[in-house]
Amino acid sequence: MDSILYQAFIYLAAAVVAVPLARRLGFGSVLGYLVAGLVIGPVIGLVGAETADLQHFAEFGVVMMLFVIGLELEPRALWAMRKALIGLGGMQIVITTLLISLIAWSQGIMPSVSIAIGITLALSSTAIVMQTLDEKQLARTDGGRSAFFVLLMQDIAVIPALALLPLLAIPGLEIMAALSGQEAAHGNETQEWIASQSPFIASAIVLGAVALVAVVGVFLVGPLFRYIALSKMREIFIAAALLLVIAIALLMTAVGLSPALGTFMAGVLLANSAYKHQLEADIEPIKGLLLGLFFITVGAGINTGLLWEKLWVILSITIALMVLKFAVLWLVGWGFGLRGRTQLLFALSLAQAGEFGFVMIGFALQAHVMARPLAELLGLVVALSMFLTPVLFILFDRMVLRMASTQLPEDDRPVMPEGKIIVAGLGRFGQVVNRLLLMNGHPTTVIDGNAEAVHRMRQLGVKAFLGDVTRPELLIAAGIAEAAAVVVAIDDADKAVKIVEFIRQNYPKVHVVARARSRHDVYRLYAAGARDIVRETFDSSVRAGKYTLRAMGVHPYDAERAADEFVREDRQMLLEMASDWDPKLQLHENPALLARIREQNLRIEAMLRGETEPATEPSSERS
Repeated sequence: MDSILYQAFIYLAAAVVAVPLARRLGFGSVLGYLVAGLVIGPVIGLVGAETADLQHFAEFGVVMMLFVIGLELEPRALWAMRKALIGLGGMQIVITTLLISLIAWSQGIMPSVSIAIGITLALSSTAIVMQTLDEKQLARTDGGRSAFFVLLMQDIAVIPALALLPLLAIPGLEIMAALSGQEAAHGNETQEWIASQSPFIASAIVLGAVALVAVVGVFLVGPLFRYIALSKMREIFIAAALLLVIAIALLMTAVGLSPALGTFMAGVLLANSAYKHQLEADIEPIKGLLLGLFFITVGAGINTGLLWEKLWVILSITIALMVLKFAVLWLVGWGFGLRGRTQLLFALSLAQAGEFGFVMIGFALQAHVMARPLAELLGLVVALSMFLTPVLFILFDRMVLRMASTQLPEDDRPVMPEGKIIVAGLGRFGQVVNRLLLMNGHPTTVIDGNAEAVHRMRQLGVKAFLGDVTRPELLIAAGIAEAAAVVVAIDDADKAVKIVEFIRQNYPKVHVVARARSRHDVYRLYAAGARDIVRETFDSSVRAGKYTLRAMGVHPYDAERAADEFVREDRQMLLEMASDWDPKLQLHENPALLARIREQNLRIEAMLRGETEPATEPSSERS
């Protein structure tokens, strides 16, 4: 069966079976995808010739991943990374390329081919490394960030590398390929036309494409997404996000640049946009599926015939490559001040070859830089090194456990924004809370589902973002895992309860302050897990009562004291009643709550007669 439904069933079934099992065994999802591809491809032969074509489609997951990474980096932050990018990344690329080229040359390979091999194998796998770092919550450590700098620099280096490869072409190889019956690959017509122009015109076209991406990202994307957001149709917003990523990838490919680099740049330009969290939340599931498909195709595409025929040669080259890259990364990291676990994570995570290696090998074949047998051998080395990368992360976990106690040292703890606060809701309530927090030096991430409200607030200088905060993926994109507190300021009680339940179940350490419109809402939010609950009209009503007492001749001090006593008593009553409230029962069906209400009424009457002392304030309730 060759139908698309059959192929989709095979790939999805393999992922559903293998990935959860790999995660449960502690191997990570990437190794699960790779094993799944190996089983359905070379082992039992359920998939075959379509794998290579599918892999080109699945590589779009890498493009989308770079776009999402770019959304998390503001241009100012990227500029601050320039030393690490050029230093760590640049030194790794140059030293690794030089050493691999020299080793290949010493084995009798032509200098031009040796250089092509060095460039190809110097690159690491952005897809595998970033996916695994995120899963293991290591992306925000010093080692994880250093690895990201190198990966980003490698993506940038793909541009001059692709430009260099045609200059390394071997005279006569094209004729030999034709005589051996191999079809000459045809490149992109636009790329060929650009290559036929003078260097000045070709450079101007490439720079113009980059400038066009910058102009679109800065001036056009905001109004476009604002217009689409007003339609309140989530599927159209997702379609527009995909359209943006695909359009930029097509433009970059047409002028011979890396589509991943182009979409990364677009993401960086949108990092300050009001739509960044919504874009990230919408693209994340699609990106995850495509990346998983890419890993499966890598496993399914392994040429087991050639692998078994030259197993020891391929295995020896792969291990030697990973040892060499580990040593270079270790020394480069040491030179930039990385020590201990940070240095180990940095070196182990980047010791493989990467998915761009397949691109470089294919381009080298098209440009007649290397013969097909060598290209196939290198392809297996790249695939096998990627296959072994999850094993290196497992090795890292084992070595860390043996190196020190379970508590991370200061330089290897996840880097979290100190005191980050998410404010959900941009109404009058949320605006006041946000202003107070900002005036006291606490940065906030404000999210609201009203596009016009978000636009107005951004015009006033408020850092607001568009999005439905009841969606868990959007809260995750907004940084709930690193947040110190969340203020649930929306006026929809059902949505507020849904948000509180999600946070309490998944992020119990995040402090939640929730807005309520009535006592009934307080009970629901309390049952959901909120403990700091604010009735929106309560405080203003108490203030009005104080002003009235003062107008009746009560001394300001006594009026303040009377109001404080009233607030303490009301909070105590509300806390006790919330403990007895049952959402499944009506008031007349809940004898415990009815008894509590009668008890509270008697207490109020006794207080009015001056027979009892007011209750003390509970420690956690703010209602």
